[in-house]
Amino acid sequence: MSQQISRTTMGAAITKNMVTEELEKLQKDWENKNLPDVTKKCQEDLDLLKNTTLEIAITGVSGAGKSSLVNALRGMTDFEDGAAETGETETTRKRDSYLHPTFPNVTMWDLPGIGTPNFEAKEYLKKVKFEKYDFFIIIASNRFTENDVLLAREIRKMNKRFYYVRTRVDSSIDSESKKPNYSEEKCLEKIREYCCENLTQAGESNPRVFLISRWHLDKYDFPLLQETLEDELDDLKRDVLILSLPAFSKEALKKKRATMEAYIRKVALLSCVIGAVPVPGLSVVCDLAILVGSMIHICKVFGLDEDSLNRLAKRVGKPVDALKSAIKKSPLASQITTEFVIDMLTKSVVCGTMITVEVVLDFVPVLGSLTGGALSFGTTFYILKNFLHDVEKDAENVRAKAAAF
Repeated sequence: MSQQISRTTMGAAITKNMVTEELEKLQKDWENKNLPDVTKKCQEDLDLLKNTTLEIAITGVSGAGKSSLVNALRGMTDFEDGAAETGETETTRKRDSYLHPTFPNVTMWDLPGIGTPNFEAKEYLKKVKFEKYDFFIIIASNRFTENDVLLAREIRKMNKRFYYVRTRVDSSIDSESKKPNYSEEKCLEKIREYCCENLTQAGESNPRVFLISRWHLDKYDFPLLQETLEDELDDLKRDVLILSLPAFSKEALKKKRATMEAYIRKVALLSCVIGAVPVPGLSVVCDLAILVGSMIHICKVFGLDEDSLNRLAKRVGKPVDALKSAIKKSPLASQITTEFVIDMLTKSVVCGTMITVEVVLDFVPVLGSLTGGALSFGTTFYILKNFLHDVEKDAENVRAKAAAF
């Protein structure tokens, strides 16, 4: 596909004042610290984020829709290659792992239903290797059972977290909506009360249930479930979760942006000390490899790569070109090369006015004595922040286009 990507307006999003404010924050944060120590910590943080794994276990009664939820969290339909097998009856007869298609350090585990002949409740956790998972999602498509509560008790004993999730809420609402005086809010409250009563009767005190639909992650309680998971995961695993989940809402995109802003600060600082050199033919100092790698990563986080767009097109049942037509400012991940970045630098406002130069030179004592390193920080930070701004806008356009179908 030939994309007309607007690169001449780059710089409108990130102003001189923003660069100044960022450097002032860094100056305050790094007071009494030296550049080598700070950059070493940044590299360690980036390595940890890259290598941190997230293991999500999805379990519950047979036929509740575990496999469909696994696919939804991976941004996939139930019918494409690599999807977890789904069906109205129990299709999971052993614990199956499914890597995230874009972030392979995230694994969804589709566990057999508790209480099936081969997985009786008392032996369940031992057989499915409970110690491997960061948290459990216990799901039901109608009502929770004593086995679910028994499982939750055993998980709690092992100091693991679990979450009760009622799936297929959209189907229940569709059925109820045909009744006179229908109210979605009252319908949801009725479903929630019913589930909590089931759990209370089975021995669970103060149960909390999240109502979700695998087809509409932006609706019902899924955003609340995501927020709860983020609050209860440690910092690195929370970031991994945010980056890997589909961009199903504006709020989800904002969370991705905030996580990537922290990432950009770290890679910009690293550019100070990784042999930054002038870009051939330009009065710009930066590390091109850092820019290329970071831009590709940002595109994948926001779903602007070929594979992610193809999966989204399958989910909404429309040609992928219809989604790509919503991308106005950004390249796809596959289009980002060293040559592309040099071309972008040439055409961007930052190369014409170099507003970062006058700002960064005032902060050389903070960033180190090498002017090249300081300029590399400013250039990398400025370019990537603008790029992130454009990618977020295009990702929102793609999301809106998909939602309109």
